[in-house]
This record gives sequence, structure tokens and C-alpha cells, in this order.
Amino acid sequence: MIRAMQASDLEEVMQIWLTANMEAHDFIDSSYWKSHFEEVRALLPQAEIMVSENTDTGVLEGFIGIMESYIAGIFVRQEYRSRGIGRQFLDFAKAAKPELKLKVYKKNEAAVNFYLREDFLVLQQGQDEDTGEEEFTMEWKGRDAFM
Repeated sequence: MIRAMQASDLEEVMQIWLTANMEAHDFIDSSYWKSHFEEVRALLPQAEIMVSENTDTGVLEGFIGIMESYIAGIFVRQEYRSRGIGRQFLDFAKAAKPELKLKVYKKNEAAVNFYLREDFLVLQQGQDEDTGEEEFTMEWKGRDAFM
């Protein structure tokens, strides 16, 4: 079940954020993610955060963070990946926004391929100033955006 994040979800959401980043971005030293933990915790309330809650167990499976039309990230616990949760988050975002943008590391091939399958296009390639890693800026435009 996808629902809005509640204040009581914050600690679990932050643990998902940290673990998922370290798993998906093993090409970046884990100290980078750990050093940004408190900064992200402070910024999270400024974003629209939707969580996927397992209705049987009450466990948060993952979350999406959106700021206006920018997807700050989709994070899913490893044991719940490849079950359609990321697609559900994108379907939610696509229904709410006429267009979406995001940045994804080039080396995160699973995420790049996921977004390409979900009709995102690569707008440009650049370099993340903090990590030095190559990243893509990607965009999705809904049908209404072309009319």
C-alpha cells in the first residue's frame, strides 16, 4: 500500500535510504552516504515522501521522494526489489505530475535501465561534483505535456 510518510516513519525511511544507497552505489565509499545521513534527515520533510507499506507485516518496503517535479530518489529494501514497487512509485508520480526529472549515476545500470523502460529519456550526461561520478539527467513527459 502506498501512502504518505508519517513522522513515525522517519527512522525506518532513513535506514532504507542509507542501506539502499550503499547497496546500489557500491562504487562510492559508504562513508559518503554516512556523512550525508543527518543532512538528508533534515531535508526529507521538505520533499513529498510516499512509502510502500506491506499491509501484512507493517514493514516499509521502500519510498519515493519528490520535490516539485524532481524525483530525489526511489529506494526499496533489497528483499522487496523486483516486485513492482518502483514501478508503483513511478505510476503514482506520473499520475500526479505532467513531467518528471531525476539524476542517476551512470554506473547504476539497473536504475538507468529501469528508468529507460519506464519511458524516461537521457537529457544530458554530467559529473556529480560531490562524488566525481558520471551521472545522467533523465526526463519523462506525460502525454498531456505534448499537447
